[in-house]
Amino acid sequence: MDFNSHTDAVVTVAVDLVNALTPGGRRGRPYLPPEGEEGRAVITRALRLGSRRQGEVTEEEAAELGAVAAALRVVFDAVAAGALDDAAHQVNRLLSETEARPHLDRHDGEPWHLHFHGAGGGPARDWAASCATGLAIVLGSDLHDRLGVCTAPGCDRVYVDTSRNGMRRFCSTACQNRVKSAAFRARTP
Repeated sequence: MDFNSHTDAVVTVAVDLVNALTPGGRRGRPYLPPEGEEGRAVITRALRLGSRRQGEVTEEEAAELGAVAAALRVVFDAVAAGALDDAAHQVNRLLSETEARPHLDRHDGEPWHLHFHGAGGGPARDWAASCATGLAIVLGSDLHDRLGVCTAPGCDRVYVDTSRNGMRRFCSTACQNRVKSAAFRARTP
């Protein structure tokens, strides 16, 4: 399953920001987002998945991106709950707030490709616009149910199901194995 390379990249960034910057559960344990230098490093790595030009993230940008991640999480939670209308309204709110404006750009020797951010925004606003537009493309397609929240106990990390059959239920192989092992132990006398 493939949307297009730039959409895939910004949706991957959205997943990584939500998983890195929102508290909850991860692989059966409580999860708190990293702070300070470690938090900025995690965010910088996530953003570099969408742009090789991404520099180091400042403390202020990290805080702004934390708020972006919380807003993006609402979309994944709504889709997982079967509330597609709520997910669409949240994406529309983000698109409006960030003044996302698709435009073609060419840089770093790359061919023309689509960017989604509006004019005059900072890094957090630009990434929010890009992630919201990427999620809008997903929600506006037949593949909206490919956005998910891990169904393993004690985990609420998000994912995009890129499998051929669209049956993914877990954020990672570790969560899938944890659930299968628990089911096996429950069946074994």
